[in-house]
Amino acid sequence: MGRMLVKVVLSTLNAKYIHSSLALRCLASFCQAPGRTIAVREYTVNNGLLEILSDLYVCHATVIGLACYIWNIEASLQLAALIKKIQPKTIVVLGGPEVSYQPEDILREHEAVDYIVLGEGEQTLEALLTMLSQGQKVESVPGLAYRGPQDIVTSLPQQVTQLDDIPFPYTHEEMRALKDKILYYESSRGCPFACQYCLSSATAGVRFVSLARVLRDLQFFIEHDVKQVKFVDRTFNARKEHYFPILKFLAQQTCRTNFHFEIAADIWDQEVVEFLRQVPVGRFQFEIGIQSTNEQTLTAIKRHNNWSKIVKNVSQVRDYGNIHLHLDLIVGLPYENVCVFAKSFDEVYRLQPDMLQIGFLKLLKGSGIRQNAASHGYIAMTTAPYEVLANNYMDYATIRHLKIVEEVFEQIYNSGRFQQSLPWLIGLVNGGAFTFYSKLADYWEQHGYHLVAHSSKNLYKYLAEFCTCFYPQARNEHNELLKFDALMSEHRAVRPEFLPWNQVNQAANDNWAEQKTAFWRDSDRVRRYLPNFTFTTWRDIKKTYHIEVFSVDIPAYLQNGEGLEKREVAVLFSYQNTNPSYQVINYDDFWN
Repeated sequence: MGRMLVKVVLSTLNAKYIHSSLALRCLASFCQAPGRTIAVREYTVNNGLLEILSDLYVCHATVIGLACYIWNIEASLQLAALIKKIQPKTIVVLGGPEVSYQPEDILREHEAVDYIVLGEGEQTLEALLTMLSQGQKVESVPGLAYRGPQDIVTSLPQQVTQLDDIPFPYTHEEMRALKDKILYYESSRGCPFACQYCLSSATAGVRFVSLARVLRDLQFFIEHDVKQVKFVDRTFNARKEHYFPILKFLAQQTCRTNFHFEIAADIWDQEVVEFLRQVPVGRFQFEIGIQSTNEQTLTAIKRHNNWSKIVKNVSQVRDYGNIHLHLDLIVGLPYENVCVFAKSFDEVYRLQPDMLQIGFLKLLKGSGIRQNAASHGYIAMTTAPYEVLANNYMDYATIRHLKIVEEVFEQIYNSGRFQQSLPWLIGLVNGGAFTFYSKLADYWEQHGYHLVAHSSKNLYKYLAEFCTCFYPQARNEHNELLKFDALMSEHRAVRPEFLPWNQVNQAANDNWAEQKTAFWRDSDRVRRYLPNFTFTTWRDIKKTYHIEVFSVDIPAYLQNGEGLEKREVAVLFSYQNTNPSYQVINYDDFWN
């Protein structure tokens, strides 16, 4: 039988517009062959299904492949049904983690689906496309599920043994279209650990792309001035002889590209930790999965954390100030009630990462924890994303409350807005950080803030109201700290009206206005603080600098960590660089 032309479209619905699909590009690059055209079409879950259907229709594809994940499975199945309605001869192939487990259920319930590629898809999809183009039967294709004459047929998934066999998935031609998106890259597959909540526990061993190939690939991203590259390696630093040369190479480059890695901080050795001190600011971003600090919990999920080494290494790298640190915790793990979770939270919070993500356990298909769900009394969503609602250790009311804590925490801590006012406010609360955020979450819910979107101004307002409600004696100092935070974190773009700005009550602050004007008109005086200052226009000064008089000595408090002394202090803020800076104006240079 002759070979027929196969026109393939590989597609998916990404969670956000800024995301891109590495999986589709790996499949497309691996499966290129004479007589076969492969196009990649990406959408988001926010695109309408009819809009996506219309775009796919004009491709006139012989085969349409859809990559399925927990965030898009329902929409993908609906899309598959729509494709079959208007193009009944088009072959619909599904792949991805959400269909690689229990594929029989999908095939029984969704007639529009012809084939399901299980596990790693490169070799399976290539073999399937070859058989389809030759008009041959697919019985010999490994890693495939489909309807046989009698029943559903499945075969064991295949792994690409030599990852270098997968061509580099990006092309020069598409980089303009990807300019504003996060690009993904893998230098290894598999994971050395067997965490039971993770799909990586379903496969054993780690395979690596050759170092020479990785460095060549990374040079491509640097040459194209990519904003961010996220490595999808489950544990990037699993093998030092692989990852350390990569870090050294990237640290030596002159570029703006940020590289994100998922790593285990307790397997860094001191040589690596010392090396990280010299990495350019903003070059690396590390995501470190802690998940829990409770030993019984860690044993149950087959995870080992060397907590003392994590604390030592993370603290040392954090103090360098050049690398963004993102730490993870999971709510709903075995043996972790709210008190145990609070302890995990407080211990991780003390590390003061740039971001601390509070995730909620999902009973993913294929994960060990899903298989043993009954032993811990798990109650979870039956459809994606299979998020846990309760278990033997936390009832739904507790998990619901922690959901609000997570929202509050995302807005207040992870936003990075309240770097000075927040720790000071937490210090007023007996019981530590978790007690504070839990109390704030209760206040948040009582006022209905968990049901509405929040502007930046309102976040300042909510914190001020919370302080006034529970700690009225500290209100004035807290408002001054909020004012300082607004000037440092918002580039003066956000100025909540309720805060005691100098110019809010001009009549009471005429003297300050005069002092500020006199300061800027005296270039010799200004150069004591801004050596290269040259007066141009008042507009330029207003755009680049700001002087604010505080009623408490915040700079002294930040320097010595002691209480806020009540005295008027003039502070000069500069916005010349990406990160604002400040300095105190001496008394004689301002009040004279």
